[in-house]
Amino acid sequence: MKDTLSKSAHERRPGLSRRGALWLIGAILIAFSAAASAPTPLYALYRETWGFSAALLTVVFSIYAAGLLLTLLVFGSLSDHIGRRPVIGAALLLQLLAMGLFLEAESVQVLILARLLQGLATGLATSVLGAALLDFDRERGPLLNSLTPMLGLALGALGSASLMQFSGEPLHRVFMVLAGLFAVFALLLLRLPESISSKPGALASLRPQVRIPPQARRAFWRMAPLNASLWALGGFYLSLGPTLAREVTTVHAPLIGGALVSVLTGFGALGIFILRNKPAPTILRRGGLALLLGLLLTLIGVDTGNAWLFFLGTAAAGMGFGGGFLGALRSVMPLAHAHERGGLMAGFYVLSYLAFSLPAILAGLATQHFGLIVTTNGYACVLALATLLVVLRSQREPDPVLATPS
Repeated sequence: MKDTLSKSAHERRPGLSRRGALWLIGAILIAFSAAASAPTPLYALYRETWGFSAALLTVVFSIYAAGLLLTLLVFGSLSDHIGRRPVIGAALLLQLLAMGLFLEAESVQVLILARLLQGLATGLATSVLGAALLDFDRERGPLLNSLTPMLGLALGALGSASLMQFSGEPLHRVFMVLAGLFAVFALLLLRLPESISSKPGALASLRPQVRIPPQARRAFWRMAPLNASLWALGGFYLSLGPTLAREVTTVHAPLIGGALVSVLTGFGALGIFILRNKPAPTILRRGGLALLLGLLLTLIGVDTGNAWLFFLGTAAAGMGFGGGFLGALRSVMPLAHAHERGGLMAGFYVLSYLAFSLPAILAGLATQHFGLIVTTNGYACVLALATLLVVLRSQREPDPVLATPS
């Protein structure tokens, strides 16, 4: 089946132009990412209101990744068989239900359920929206797949923190806004042309599987330490970051936590944009070095209570986050044939979201015994060692795989 827009499918679903469809899909993907980070600035207020521990907070955070992984593994290729529009519609419906649960949440149990449902919706959306971007534009699709999640995470955290700071309904207003936005997208979806024709095998596609092509395994596992470090960093910031920001800056305004997450992910998007035309080895080296520098500056800021260094280090780490993610993708994905990319991408995101959630849970448990500052130091040192390993390997043992341009 061709990657480009199917003519017959397009004739069946007249509506937006190819450019308009690309903008709509990108906007929906940004909205899903924004919704994922929107609860982050609210966690401290949830804890104060309901009185649960930091360890339980990381469970609230990480259940989202569990739902996302489950959906990605089971439904990741469903849209290849039944079309993009039905799956996008199902993801939007699930997300609207999740927003309703957030609005009605009065206990940590309902909050966990809302995050789980949100993870299921986002897992469904991640696979189908990413594929749809490539359907409509094979040239800009990969860049948009990298940029839009980072932009969405930044906008969601900052927007949520701003509404929490200045709104009279800090636990509800952001979810009202997001629910309205997703409802609008559900209506606009009626104008989105279908980009592929249906084909048999939908039920068989629901069998969970992750397949790493033999020719990609070496590169995949060489990138694994760096990729895991990047996502573990993101998991820490999106769960415990706002609490850490309040401790370092001694400012308890909600905007501080949202600003911290926005700095990390916003500079991640900037790193992707700056390095987008560089070859994979260059991206990996620069991304890895930026991450190491960022971790060093962040720790100095944390241990000395210097808020400026803390945020400067976060910005540098964010550049490394974005650059390293782009470099890892470009080092691995070109090695797969067309019929192998789905399985390889699933494996890539399984590793990513496991690193996103499990270390954050461990960090939450560690704070109960060692405190947040000591846990932050240990966590950052482990990430730095894993990153340094990849950087040194790329210097000492140049692999022709890593020289493959996007």
